[in-house]
Amino acid sequence: MNSGFRRLLALAAVFIIAFSAVSALRVWRAGGDYRDLVPAFFQRKGEFRPETFTLPEKAPLTLDDVELLSRLNDEYARLTDAVVPSVVSINTAGIRTERLQDIYGRTQLRNSPTQGEGSGIIVTKEGHVITNHHVIAGQQKIQITLHGGKTFPATLIGEDQLLDIAVLKINATEEFVPLKLGDSSQVRVGQMVFAVGNPFGLGETVTQGIISAKERSLSDNQRDLFQTDAAINPGNSGGPLVNLRGEIIGINVAILSKDRENPGFQGVGFSIPSNDVKDALFQILERGRPVRGFLGVQMRDLDPAMRSAIHFTGENGVGILGILPNSPAENAGLLPWDVILTYNGEKVSSSSQLITLVQRSPVGKDATIEVWRKGEMLELKTRIRESGTAETTAKRTPSNPSKSLNSDEVLNAIGLEVRDLSAPEALHGFRGVVATRVTESAIVAGKVLPGDLIVAVNNTQISNTNEFYLHLAASASVQATTLQIIRHGESQRIDIPDLPRGE
Repeated sequence: MNSGFRRLLALAAVFIIAFSAVSALRVWRAGGDYRDLVPAFFQRKGEFRPETFTLPEKAPLTLDDVELLSRLNDEYARLTDAVVPSVVSINTAGIRTERLQDIYGRTQLRNSPTQGEGSGIIVTKEGHVITNHHVIAGQQKIQITLHGGKTFPATLIGEDQLLDIAVLKINATEEFVPLKLGDSSQVRVGQMVFAVGNPFGLGETVTQGIISAKERSLSDNQRDLFQTDAAINPGNSGGPLVNLRGEIIGINVAILSKDRENPGFQGVGFSIPSNDVKDALFQILERGRPVRGFLGVQMRDLDPAMRSAIHFTGENGVGILGILPNSPAENAGLLPWDVILTYNGEKVSSSSQLITLVQRSPVGKDATIEVWRKGEMLELKTRIRESGTAETTAKRTPSNPSKSLNSDEVLNAIGLEVRDLSAPEALHGFRGVVATRVTESAIVAGKVLPGDLIVAVNNTQISNTNEFYLHLAASASVQATTLQIIRHGESQRIDIPDLPRGE
């Protein structure tokens, strides 16, 4: 054996001894025995040697160590058991009609089925259910599934599109388990709340959070919403927001999400306060429709331009731009360029707040209005009337009556009816009004279609039906008028010609 081969054998032996020593040391430190030194390739194929393991038998803490959390856990479960039986799942179905044009310009109608789902809450033993208007809007078939799995058809009793509330009646004779509507005026920022609903059709779910803020606005017409960090996902719409007593303090209405295609909860949800819901419920059950107060003014927030124009230096208030004839505002003696400071003793700081105060006023009751007029303070009184389509139309006193039309003639000729945006529509950043009906003989027939979003009149942006009718009637009574609309995501300009006038 030559010397080179002997050196190779010696090196191999040293390597094997060192490797074995290191392996043995690692096995010893890991608590193993000599059998663990046997390489895997020496074991028989398919042979498995069980591992040694020990699981803990005791929890790190006892319930006595976390007595407060234990009681809180039990109370959460008790609250859930009390609330969930009154929460229902709502499934809807309907037919949507779309107006399409082929390459030759011919108009065709296409019907396509629609489906939706949401949540609701039983509020009477007779089976009246409150949900969001947008859950059932435009749907012909409504089906309600109770907590126990029973399914019943439901009838729409009435709806409040502005508040985004609808009242349904379960078509069944059995007695139901209702949940009490609490007093939302007692809600405080920071208090604990629970949102209950039926997201994604998975069954009832409960999320816990706090009231993050009050008096949040999604549009100029809907304000005083509660903001909560309790998770409100798509499908929770119409479900209740409850307090620690299991009372309804709000109806979940919307979430704030930057992803409009796939909206998801991002820590900001909104609920309609229960006192507003209760008022709408009573009005719908008694009259079949919501009843709101009406004052009859066109108003504007006091921005620097407005303050400078009227030389107003006060802190709060709302400026008056126009007065509707024969309205409560005219009867009170309000004039353009007045500033409304208080309404029934409550300070007014924005036009949206004043709208809310007026709408909540009891119809037929007197209202006291404190006004600033050219440096003087006045106290005016008027009787609030019920808001309606006829009362939201504006009239303009023409400088030359023989060459202008009154607002009734103008609006009848144009033949266009609109509605305010719902909360979900406003949440997506839209402003304006939605066309709901165009009469057959209307000047805009074929130009404006139901569902069009009208955002401006003569390049003046509008926010609600009051502003729309005021601007439209005032303009079209004396000149040609243009409407800026959005249809299927595209902006279009609609021209309304100068209306014929008598001599």
